[in-house]
Amino acid sequence: MKSLKILILMLLFQNYVFSQQPAKREMRAAWISTVDNIDWPSKPGLSDKEMKTEMITLLDNLRSNNLNTVVFQIRPTADAYYKSTKEPASYWITGTQGVAPGFDPLQLMIDEAGKRGMSVHVWLNPYRVQKDTTKEVLAKNHLYFKKPELFLTYGKMRYFNPGYKETRDFVASVVGEIVRNYDIQAIHMDDYFYPYKIPGQEFPDQAAFAKEPRQFKDKDDWRRDNVDLIIKQIRDTIIANKPGVEFGISPFGVWRNIAKDSDGSNTVAGATNYDDLYANILKWQKENWIDYVTPQLYWHIGFDRANFEVLAKWWATHKFGANVYIGHGDYKISTTAKEVEWRSPEQIVKQIEMIRTMPLIDGSMHFTASNFLKKGDTLRNAIIQKYKYIALTPEANRITRIKPQPPTNASMVEKGDKGVLTWKAGANNQKFVIYRFPKGKITDFSNPENIYYVTTAKKLEVPNPNFKKYTYAITALSTTQTESIPIEF
Repeated sequence: MKSLKILILMLLFQNYVFSQQPAKREMRAAWISTVDNIDWPSKPGLSDKEMKTEMITLLDNLRSNNLNTVVFQIRPTADAYYKSTKEPASYWITGTQGVAPGFDPLQLMIDEAGKRGMSVHVWLNPYRVQKDTTKEVLAKNHLYFKKPELFLTYGKMRYFNPGYKETRDFVASVVGEIVRNYDIQAIHMDDYFYPYKIPGQEFPDQAAFAKEPRQFKDKDDWRRDNVDLIIKQIRDTIIANKPGVEFGISPFGVWRNIAKDSDGSNTVAGATNYDDLYANILKWQKENWIDYVTPQLYWHIGFDRANFEVLAKWWATHKFGANVYIGHGDYKISTTAKEVEWRSPEQIVKQIEMIRTMPLIDGSMHFTASNFLKKGDTLRNAIIQKYKYIALTPEANRITRIKPQPPTNASMVEKGDKGVLTWKAGANNQKFVIYRFPKGKITDFSNPENIYYVTTAKKLEVPNPNFKKYTYAITALSTTQTESIPIEF
């Protein structure tokens, strides 16, 4: 009888395997920005207890909105929100760079997000070292004091010099340490490669160009190649350490304007990735160097210079096999916004609805996490209508799937008005998906309405479980978000 039940579950599960329902798999992420204490912690120097409470509050809020991923900024200015042997603890945590809190922020994020079924992408800035050089914030053991020749100043900010191989080697070593030591889903970088241009000021990299020009005569081509090299090296570093970890980039929303390149978007953006930030995103996608791209489309639908709809369609048709997630500018929502389109959350709702009609787009990332707290019910009520049910994160197209075995020893016990579900992990199990169906009517594993919870735990308390009314089943997810066959409780 048990074998027959498993066979029936497997047959029903085929509905999921061959399903075309995008809502079952949809990226729903929020960036957790740490630079300038935008999202976490709220200010430097809080107690460990206060910081932990803030993190848990933030995660509970995101989970209540059915988001499934956090993009946690762990290296905002060549510093660390994790245990690093290479760079000092971040100034933004304790108020003194090099002084760490009494816990590991990244590990706490992984643990607490996992309990809530959320994946963790870690967000690193490759070159930025100091936001304001007029302030003495660098720890005495910072690499800047050991190898000042690797750094330069542009405006008020200090950067690694992208032109040196030693810079690329160091940043890649930072990535390697993180990937080896932490169970993360992805390494993530945003739009800050070469900095946005300051009018009338040339980026001071002539000495590096003269010293390490390689075959280049044109400095712009050389700069683009510098960024190409570090992207390729980071990709190779990830594969050498944990090939199941994804590599994602969240670029500025415009690659090139069509006026400069016939393959560019129909936009008139004042800055572009290719021409101003020296980031040739399309090359990285074509060369399989990145697994996903999240263009920052922080403009409204219909904006004349950079129309959200035009750009979403452009990125969808220029994915080259990478997953595409759209970056939304939730931070712009304000009743006093200059642009009337941002005076309510309806703009974000329309954007989500729009990209769901584009099958080549795999979901959304929202900037930033604290907006789901600061905007209160205004944003929450709008988003929850679109994220009514739990969704699993997409599988990356370019990552070799790790097939999980199903959980074992699934059982349920009633304790008063609570039910306790327990199970044991099988091989390659990272997270578990609990489904709930009407008793005796296990129907459709592809329907997200039937997902009850997702967690890394091996035990779940269910209030008012109604075991006489409902049947529960469980699957496992591997580190590549691949799902096992189901087992009934």
